[in-house]
Amino acid sequence: MQSPQFIRLIRRFVTGYKRYVGLNFMFNILSTLFSLFSFALIIPILNILFKIENQVYTYMPVDVNHLAETLKNNAYWWMQQFINEHGGVATLGLLGAFMVVMTLLKTGTAYLASYYIIPLRSGVVRDLRQQLYDKIVDLNLAFFHKHKKGDIIARMTSDVGEVEASIMSSLEMLTKNPIMILIYFSVLLWLSWKLTLFVLVVLPFAGILMGKVGKSLKRKSVLAQTQTGQLLSMIEETLGGLRVIKAFNAETNMTNRFSQMNNDLRKTSNSMQRRNMLAHPMSEFLGTITICIVLVFGGMVILDGSSTLDASSFIYYLIIFYSIINPAKDLSKAWYSIEKGRASMDRIDAILAAQNPLKVVENPVPLKPFSDKIEFRNVWFKYDDQWVLKNINLTVEKGKTVALVGQSGSGKSTLVDLLPRFYDVQQGEVLIDGVNVKDMALYDVRTQMGNVNQEAILFNDTIANNITFGTKGATQEAIENAAKIANAHDFIIGTEDGYQTNIGDRGSRLSGGQRQRLSIARAILKNPPILILDEATSALDTESEKLVQSALEHLMKTRTTIVIAHRLSTIRNADEICVMNEGEIVERGRHEELIALNGIYKKLCDMQSF
Repeated sequence: MQSPQFIRLIRRFVTGYKRYVGLNFMFNILSTLFSLFSFALIIPILNILFKIENQVYTYMPVDVNHLAETLKNNAYWWMQQFINEHGGVATLGLLGAFMVVMTLLKTGTAYLASYYIIPLRSGVVRDLRQQLYDKIVDLNLAFFHKHKKGDIIARMTSDVGEVEASIMSSLEMLTKNPIMILIYFSVLLWLSWKLTLFVLVVLPFAGILMGKVGKSLKRKSVLAQTQTGQLLSMIEETLGGLRVIKAFNAETNMTNRFSQMNNDLRKTSNSMQRRNMLAHPMSEFLGTITICIVLVFGGMVILDGSSTLDASSFIYYLIIFYSIINPAKDLSKAWYSIEKGRASMDRIDAILAAQNPLKVVENPVPLKPFSDKIEFRNVWFKYDDQWVLKNINLTVEKGKTVALVGQSGSGKSTLVDLLPRFYDVQQGEVLIDGVNVKDMALYDVRTQMGNVNQEAILFNDTIANNITFGTKGATQEAIENAAKIANAHDFIIGTEDGYQTNIGDRGSRLSGGQRQRLSIARAILKNPPILILDEATSALDTESEKLVQSALEHLMKTRTTIVIAHRLSTIRNADEICVMNEGEIVERGRHEELIALNGIYKKLCDMQSF
C-alpha cells in the first residue's frame, strides 16, 4: 500500500498505543484461526451426509514433523469411532455444536479486536487535533497574514474530521483484513498450490482497475476540502461583517456568492461520493468473476483426476476463497478511504510542517528585572519584499513614555510588534538592557510586557477570568483592585453576576469602553515593567475615552511606556514623541519642540484641531 501520509501518521501517533495494536493484532489472528476451524467442519459433515468417505483410519502418534497430517488423521479416526458408537445423526449434532462454539469464539475474538482498536482511533484523532492547536498557537503572526482564518478553521475541523472518518475508520480494516487474507491464502496454498497460483495470476487485474478509481478519488477529495475551506472562510467573513452587509444592502450579493460556492462543493461531493460508492459493487463483481473462473478451472482439474483435492476439500477451498472476498472488499474500501483522507492529511501537514521563523536559542540569557532602557538599533524590517521599517534608531529609558505618531501605514504598530518578538528584524537589533531579545527566551521577553490594543481582545468567559488571563494565582482582592484602578469596578458590580458574569463572544455583551477598561485591568494585574499602548482610545466615544485615559494614566505610572496614538491630545505629556513617515522617524522631541519645528507633527495637530 503506497500511502506515505498514512505511514507517517502511523509512525507519528500510533507509537504511543502499541499495547492496543498488539491486542488487536492478537485477537484478529485468533478470530481468523477460529473461522478456519469452523469452516473445516464442512468437510466431515459433507462426507457423512453423502457417505463419500470409505477409508478406514487408525490412530497415529503425534508427529511434530507431520503435525497437520497427524491431527487430520486422528480427527477422522475419532469421528469414525464416534459414528460407529452413536451413529451419523449424533455425530452431525456434535459437529454442529462444535461449529457453534467455534463461531462464538470467532465472533468474540473479532469483537475484542474491534474493542481494542477504538482507543487507538480516538486517541490518534485527539493527538492530531492537539498537535494542530499547539502548532497554531506556536506559529508567529506572519503565518496568519497569508492564510484565511476560515481555511485554518476548516483544516482543524473538517479536515481532521475527514481523517477520522476515512483514515482512522480504516485502521480496523487495515489491521484485520491483511491478517485474514494472509492466513486464508496460506491455507489455500496448503490445500492446492497449483490452483492458488492460478488465482494469483487473475487477481492483479482487479487490483489495477480499483487502483485507478482510488487515484481519481484523491484528486476529487483535494478539490472538495479546498472548497470546504473557502466556504467556511466566507461564513466567518459573513458573521464578522453582518453590520456592513446589511448597511450596504448586500444581502443578495452575498447570498448569490455563497450559493455559487455551495453548489460547486455539492457537485464535487457528488462526483467524489459516486466514485466512493463504486468500491463495493466493483470489488464484489470482480470477486464473483474470479470465483467463477476458479470454480471452472478447479472443477476441470478435479474431473480430470489430476488434483489431490477431493470434492469436499474443493468445496472447503471455495468457501475459504469466498471468505477472502469480504476482507478484500473491505481492504479496497479502506484503500479508497485512505486516498480520500490523504487530501485532508496533506492540508493538515501544510500547517504542521510550517516553520516558525522565530528561532529559539538553546541557552537563553537569564531574565533580569528591567533596569535601564529599551533600544531599537539600526532596525530594518519587511514582511515580503518592500521595507516597512528603514534604519530605525530609538531609545526608551526606564520610566519614560515615548509616543509614536504618524499616518496609517507608516510602521508604528510594526515597530512595537518587534519588541515582544511577534516578528524578528531582518537587520539591526532590538535590545532590552543591552541584551538582544533574540538571545532571551520568548516567555521571558513577553513576561516583562503588557499590551493594550485598539481592539480589546477578550474571551468568551467570565469577567474575572478575562482580567486574570495569563496571570496565575491572582486573589479576588487583587482582581478588584486592578478593576478599580482601570475604572471598571463600578460597571462590573452592576452586571447580573458581578465578576462571574460571562461577557459573551469577544466581549459582545459589553460596550467598547467597558471592554477596553477590562483589557487595562488585565494589564494592571499583570503589573509589567514595560507597557505597550496601541491606539488604546482611538475607537472610543468622548466619555469612554475620558475614563479609559484616566485608567491608562494610572497604569503608566512608574512604568516604561511606548504609546501609539492617533489622538494627539492623549500624548501631549510624553517624554518624547517620534513622528514616523514611510517607515522612518522623521521628527522627534517633546510636544512644544515639535510644534515649533512647524513640520509634519504641527500639520497633524492643526488637522485634529480643525
